[in-house]
Amino acid sequence: MTARRISIGIKTSPQAVDWPTLDAAWGRIGEHDVFDSAWMNDHLTDVSRERHGPSLEALTTMAALVHRVPGKWVGHAMLSATFRHPAVLAKAATVLDHATSGRFIVGLGAGWHEGEHQPFGIPLPPMPERFDRFESAVHVLRVLWSDAASAPPGVTRPDPFYPLADATNEPPTLTPGGPPLWLGGQKRRGIALAAAVADGWAAPTVVALGVPANLDYFSEKREAILAALEAIGRDPSSFEISAQVATGTTSEDRRSALDQARDAAKRGATHIILGMPPALGAVGVDAVAREVAVPLRETLG
Repeated sequence: MTARRISIGIKTSPQAVDWPTLDAAWGRIGEHDVFDSAWMNDHLTDVSRERHGPSLEALTTMAALVHRVPGKWVGHAMLSATFRHPAVLAKAATVLDHATSGRFIVGLGAGWHEGEHQPFGIPLPPMPERFDRFESAVHVLRVLWSDAASAPPGVTRPDPFYPLADATNEPPTLTPGGPPLWLGGQKRRGIALAAAVADGWAAPTVVALGVPANLDYFSEKREAILAALEAIGRDPSSFEISAQVATGTTSEDRRSALDQARDAAKRGATHIILGMPPALGAVGVDAVAREVAVPLRETLG
């Protein structure tokens, strides 16, 4: 049996960075063949702070940058389901699916950072209601990307949060069934939902510089996902399980990140996402490519 190829991505958040620096960073990502994918998160403020701080809106930022990384997969890890009505998200994802020739991944989580909800009047319900809404949003995405929604009369779906009545998604997605959908749930219901309806799962990111990825936690959740897939008869070989590793700001940080990334691969990650502080710009991308991604690819083959 041929071993599954492990993908390598790079992630630059849209927080605490000016547009020319971020634009240049993504332009440089497009020049490095070692990166299979490019990523960002989704926050309305600087998530490293309790409140406030500069952050570019993630969907429009992605749309403005995809031309910089032609031929690569792009995605968010993760979009917050609380920020956008799922029908609007379904339409936005359709645009990006077309703009990337079918290489856009929709990463979606339930939302968590109170400091970017309360100031803007965006509801952040307590659990389990927040997960109930998240689950409904996931099903809305799936049904709006279905063949039935591609033309009138469309789809009807009773739902306590996001009901649809003769709803269509015109034009439909370029990718049959819609873009790949990765979910970020970590507890029992989240794991079960990902196994049932998603194409992949993304481990939580790291927001503090110098804090290593918790790969023991990654292994624990990976085993839970594999068990959930087996329980419903899904083939795990078609399911992506990604690990995120922070690369920091120094050569020492990047050496540590390379060790963590190799460890993540040994633990079964199918996609390794290397997080880089965006303010490092194009020079930082070169350093991550040279000191982490290239030696990692040499290890992985």
